Amino acid sequence: MTKNRYLAVAGNIGSGKSTLVQFLANQYGFRAFLEPNDENPYLEDFYRDMQQYAFHSQVFFLTHKFRLHQELEGQTGPVVLDRTLYEDAEIFAASLYESGKFSERDYELYRALYRNMCRSLRPPDLLIYLRCPLATLKKRIFIRNRKMEQDIPTVYLKNLQKKYDDWIKRYDQGELIVLETDKLDYTSDLIDRIDVMKRIEQFL
Repeated sequence: MTKNRYLAVAGNIGSGKSTLVQFLANQYGFRAFLEPNDENPYLEDFYRDMQQYAFHSQVFFLTHKFRLHQELEGQTGPVVLDRTLYEDAEIFAASLYESGKFSERDYELYRALYRNMCRSLRPPDLLIYLRCPLATLKKRIFIRNRKMEQDIPTVYLKNLQKKYDDWIKRYDQGELIVLETDKLDYTSDLIDRIDVMKRIEQFL
């Protein structure tokens, strides 16, 4: 395996990103860089009032994710990232803007920050996209029972999913694997685990 191999796991809320990141870290010794949900001081307010806190929450994620990207680029061993900076901008911020949660002025500022950050970032060697039906996403969100996620509007999740599918169709930053995670159980099902490992190991 190339020592500085860089993988990223992308997908909607509840698609199984953190589970796969931990699996890759345990299976192959990757250093895991996780989504900073617990560190975002605006996130709970955002889910309660998206109109007021969308810009604050998304700017926090963008700047924090930029620092993560910079940190992982300095690593000498293989790394795996839970959600990329590209998703923050191309999926979440874009969806909020189109639904009227971002003002034109705030969105232009956000996109300017994003474009400047992208100029200095190395894209993943491999992006693993986890695709999952909306009903399964909602079920998993309910089961994991994070208080701030329980009232996420269905229309918001649906819009995110459409954004993800559109983004993946035009993704050209590097190698791409798409995993349908609705009934995929690589943590306890040996056949599923072998199948996932074979697909990923082609790029390691």
